[in-house]
Order: sequence, then C-alpha cells, then structure tokens
Amino acid sequence: MNITTTGGRGRLLAGLLATSALAVSGLAATSGPAQSADPAGDCAVAYPVADLTQHQVVSGKTVSSGVTPEPFSGEVLGVLDSGIAPGLDMIIVRLDSPEIERVGGIWQGMSGSPVYAQDGRLIGAVSYGLAWGASPVAGVTPFEDMDDYLGSGAPLARVKVGDSMARTIARNSDVTTTEASQGFRQLPMPISASGISQSRLSMGKHGRTYLRDLKTTKAGGSASAISAGSASDIVAGGNLAAALSYGDVTMAGVGTATSVCNGRVVGFGHPMSFLGSTTLGLMPADAVYIQEDPLGPPFKVANVGMPAGTITDDHLTGITGTFGATPPETDVTSQATYHDRSRTGESHSLVQDSLADLFFAQNLGNSDRVIDGIHPGSADRTYAASGTDAEGNPFTVTMDDLYQSDYDISGESVWGEADLTWLLSGMDGVTVDSIDTTATYTDDKTVWTVKKLAVKLGGQWITVGRKDTLGVRPGQTLQMRGSLASPTGTTQLPFSVHVPAFPKGRYGVISLTGGSDFYPRGLNRAQTPQDVIDVLAKAPRNDQAVGELDIFGRRTQVSSTTTDPFGTVIRGAKYVQVRIKF
Repeated sequence: MNITTTGGRGRLLAGLLATSALAVSGLAATSGPAQSADPAGDCAVAYPVADLTQHQVVSGKTVSSGVTPEPFSGEVLGVLDSGIAPGLDMIIVRLDSPEIERVGGIWQGMSGSPVYAQDGRLIGAVSYGLAWGASPVAGVTPFEDMDDYLGSGAPLARVKVGDSMARTIARNSDVTTTEASQGFRQLPMPISASGISQSRLSMGKHGRTYLRDLKTTKAGGSASAISAGSASDIVAGGNLAAALSYGDVTMAGVGTATSVCNGRVVGFGHPMSFLGSTTLGLMPADAVYIQEDPLGPPFKVANVGMPAGTITDDHLTGITGTFGATPPETDVTSQATYHDRSRTGESHSLVQDSLADLFFAQNLGNSDRVIDGIHPGSADRTYAASGTDAEGNPFTVTMDDLYQSDYDISGESVWGEADLTWLLSGMDGVTVDSIDTTATYTDDKTVWTVKKLAVKLGGQWITVGRKDTLGVRPGQTLQMRGSLASPTGTTQLPFSVHVPAFPKGRYGVISLTGGSDFYPRGLNRAQTPQDVIDVLAKAPRNDQAVGELDIFGRRTQVSSTTTDPFGTVIRGAKYVQVRIKF
C-alpha cells in the first residue's frame, strides 16, 4: 500500500480551547497567497454609550453556518461603568435568534459580532459571557472605543456585577441572580490546533515549557482553502480568524468581524493575546456548526482559509488588521516513510515565536499519519533549517541522527529537533525561512548498552570500573574498549584516549558514553546559528559513542575520541578514575 500524498491547507477548528500567549513584533512586508478582492466596507458609525437606555431594542449579525451573516435581535439591559477597564464600559444585552435558542445562548466564536441600534449605528461587539454555562446575556464592548483602544492595563478575566444588575439580568433571562452575580468573563479566544490529536499534542507539554498550551478541535475533518471562505467573506458579522500557522497544522483563533472600512477590519471586541502591535495572519473562515456544550457555553467549529492580510493590532478592545500584505512565512516540510507508506506534509508558520510548536505538531502529526499507531522502533531522521542571522548572512543548520524507542518512536524521535528549532527561532535578529525534515521508520527495537570498560596494560585487557584508579603519564595514549550488550548478544567497541602533556590537575576520569546519553557541549550557550553549526559538527550521533579523558583542575582538560557510526543506538556509560603520574 502506498499513500504518498501532500498535506491540505485548511483545517477544522473549534472554540472551546485554552488561552495561549505569544510574543511577536514587526510589520509584515511580503505578499502572501492570492486572494479575492478586499470586502466592501461598512464603515460603521459608532452609537454613543451615553445615549443607550434600558430595554432599548438592538439587532446584530453573526455566522452560525457557512460564511453568510445571520440576524439576531435583543435589548439593552444596562451599562456597567468601567466594566471592562477604567474608562471602558461594558454594555449588557440580552440576545435572541433561532440558533441562540437552539444552543442555549451565545457561543465562543461569536466574539466581535456587531450589535446595532435601530438607526443603524454600531453600538459595539459581543465579547463577554456569563461565567457559568450557556446564556443569552452578553457583554458588549463599545464600538466608540474599539478604534482608538482606550483603556490600559491587562484585561479583566472576570467582570463583577452588582446586586442591582444581577437582579436585572435574572428578570430578563433564565439566569438566576446568584449566577449573574458571579460576573462576566471574556468569551474564550484561544489558540487552537488542527492536524494532530489532543492526546499527542498534550504530550508535548511534558518537560517542554516553551510549547504552548494548545487545544485541538473537538471534531475531525478538513477542508480545502477554497471551501474555507475568502477575503470578500470578511464583512461585518462574518467570520474572522487570527492565525499563527496554516497548512497540515493550523493554529488559530476564530471569532467575528465587527466592522470593515478602507481595507481594515476590526473584530473580536477583546484581545486575542493582548500583544499591542503584532503580526498575525488575517484569515477568512467557514463555520461548520455551533456545538452545544453541557459543561459550558456553546462553541463554533470552523474551517480556516488562506491568509488575506495581517492582524497588526491586538488590544484591549479587539484586534485590527489590514487586507493585502501577509506576514512572512516559514515553511515547515516533513517527509515520513514507514514500510511502503509515505507522506510529505507541509505547514506555514506566520509567527516565528510559535515555530517550535508548529514544528513539533507538524512532524509528529505527519509521522502518526504514516505509522498509523503508537509503535516502538527506530527512526533515521534528517533536519535542515535555513534562514538569515542577525547580520543578514544566510545560514543552514543541518543534523542527521538515528533514534530508538521501546514505546513511541514517532513521538520520541522529534524532541531534539523541536528543541533545536526553539533555540534557533528565539535568537535575537535571526529569521528562519524554512525547515525540512525526512524520517524513515522501521520496527527495529535493537539498542546497545555500554556494560563494561577495559584498558590494555602489558598486552592484556583488564576490566576496570568506578572503584578503580589507573595511574597514567602525561603524553601517554591508552588503548581502551567498551563491551556493548543487546538482546541479541555482545560486542566490543575499541577507542583510545591521549593524556595531555601538561595537565593542570592530578586526577580525572576515563569514560565511554553512548551517543544517546551525550549532550552536545556548548549547545545551551549558543548565541548564533554559527555557534549551533560548530557545536553540531562535533556532536556524536546516537549510534556513536564518545571515549573521554577528563582531567580535573583549575581548568578541565579533555581528550576525546568519537567512534564510527555503529548503525544502532548506543546508550549508557562506564568510567574509571585516573591519577596523573609526574
């Protein structure tokens, strides 16, 4: 069976997801994938909050399926002075539509849905919901504040509601006074990931603090970019997504556009990650359906389309973007082969700060697609990252290695490359343009372990250990060998160490360490891509071993020998103490 394919570009995303932070800077200057013409703007006029009255009739637009906005109606319940932040009020409304009735209330992904007065002026954007469960009561961010980003400080996780407002909400909805008094919270606008299962994505958090707290979709499936909407679908009340990546793995938050004017769009009504000036992908989206949730508010499931511009601002009152130029992209390509199954997948990072997350998810997801299960075995992997350093000089960092796992070869073989991606992408002034990997997986579970260490003295091989001490002379070369063992038998691995002619200390150790247990010296201190290249040039593969003599003193002196590739991963270490004879 052969399933040689390439990855699709649109992916299914859901709204009930964990919040994620990211740090990006700079303005995009490159053009992205071709899109249809920019949408016709509505250039809405703001309705003053001061003119609102209780029970005032309102209307609005949002999307529950597809790309076409649908109407909803409602009434004003009141205004919370400085309810979002100092000087930034929250308007409380009760909304109604057939879809709101079906799912029990407003939904995650409805953030940014415009709310209008009867004269057509724009009151604001649906942005907040009651803290517990589904409810038709919404907190609205005033549109008169959404363009100029008034207010300061971090957004409140929850907005307190006084007794009077709680009673008003209870009288006009199914929410109890107690529930209403618990306050409003921002409708979740998290970063969600597609193309990989939640269990596989969650394993990435173990021991890797740089990986984001991402959540995957609650429904499977995919769609091409053609079916996921276009720039012309981003209109007031239409879908709007802000993305870190797209392709096999799409990482994005899906909400609603509030207003479009002169090639710019404002949406969400609250921050995505509160970054201020930023560069994210401005993306269209196609809603599949609104999912009810018995444990919380409903959420929108949608397909995200191709980049249509750049989100340039992420502020307290919402996100703002410009149609046209898209953020620079880093192409992440992974080719995986297992027996007669092969697949080449590709994703495109729009934010370098999230490149390690995308690399991990792209490589693990593509390998899982080919292996089609959690299996032990071996992986022969190659890695190449290209870009420019802080001085604008091009670089290419390459690495190839052999990996083995008794449980999950696709998962365990990607860690080192993900760490390397994180290191490179976080260097000051460094831009990573592309990362290409190949992986060939087999069912071979063999691993060799260093079991004994011997030295040749007087023509005889003598086994030594950590309780022994060898007397050595400056300038002497010692013939050593390690005994390796595997389930299939044993073998010998010869090496030699040279004693420095002028040692600074009198004691040390001779060791033989398997490559899979040997951390490359200096990698944690690398400041530039060239530093990384230099370190990797000296680093052993996992199927090599390193024999070393370490002399302790004011300065450690090392004499080392790296064995030839063994063809099988080597683990473990053995050592013997040495004393220098003067």
